[in-house]
Amino acid sequence: MGYVLQKEGFSKLIETLGKQYRLFAPVLKKGEGRYTDVDVVRYDLVSSSDQIELEKKSDYAFKEFLTPLSETLFFFAEGNVKEADLDMRPVIIFLRSCDMHAVKRLDQIYLENGSEKDWFYARRRGLVSFALIGCSHSFENCFCVDMKSNVTKDGYLFSVDQIDGKIYSDLKDDGLKDLFEANAESVQDVTPQYVKENQVHVTIPDKVDNSIYKHPLWDEYTSRCIGCGRCNFVCPTCTCYTMQDVYYTENGKMGERRRVGASCMVDGYTNVAGGGQYRKTHGERMRFKVLHKIFDFRRRFGYDMCVGCGRCDDVCPEYISYSNIINKVNEAAKAGKEVQ
Repeated sequence: MGYVLQKEGFSKLIETLGKQYRLFAPVLKKGEGRYTDVDVVRYDLVSSSDQIELEKKSDYAFKEFLTPLSETLFFFAEGNVKEADLDMRPVIIFLRSCDMHAVKRLDQIYLENGSEKDWFYARRRGLVSFALIGCSHSFENCFCVDMKSNVTKDGYLFSVDQIDGKIYSDLKDDGLKDLFEANAESVQDVTPQYVKENQVHVTIPDKVDNSIYKHPLWDEYTSRCIGCGRCNFVCPTCTCYTMQDVYYTENGKMGERRRVGASCMVDGYTNVAGGGQYRKTHGERMRFKVLHKIFDFRRRFGYDMCVGCGRCDDVCPEYISYSNIINKVNEAAKAGKEVQ
């Protein structure tokens, strides 16, 4: 069932939802971007509809609620352990179709990748529902169509499309029916908007030969990439982290353990005991990241990790195009088959 709301009706709906849920949505932060006087769209808790950015693509992903960059897991003191408190109020996250597909990837890693679920992730995940933001057009650097993440048909409470100053919503949750009927101006069938064509296209290889690991295409990124890790931190499907213990006392018996976001592109990620380090060059790290996104993950779980949001291209200070790398890998894979 679908509803059409005027701006005032949508405002009242969000205000009412905010009394029951914490609302986590993309917000336009003026002057808080990477450079002076540059804006950025970043996720934050909102209390009104005016704060929700529905037109621009978010520069950072929604995942900061599910996987915070730094999260205290538990406190310890002289043999006693206590899990860190968490606000247990339910949450609605507003996100686009590509990010809805990214949720599946996060769940795969944290909940289905092994014999045990990640308890801390599961605790947060159990609080979360989603509102789908429709996409009427493709954004710069997006390639969601080729990654088959441009359409989402379920998994959300309701959708939000802003068209000619009105909000069009496809309601999936009957529990919100009374709220929508109280604030909508009309009822009609609504289909969330989705991207049908991207300017950027990629071709994912079905299979890559082992020769790809030593292919010279990676050498370019040893010199171009600076290893800042921004591509990982804005990616909605990157899940890597490291653990840090913070000690309150000199004897190390009182403190806290934190889970901190990590990046396969930065120094220290592959350090091992004895001073060893895997993937020392930036080209080797790029190879690991790219092949994990478009081949290794699929080989294990049956679908690609990348959802084609294009944020990695948007944020790279060296203008490295991830979509171009994918196509280079595909060309190398085809050339390898021809040689065979």
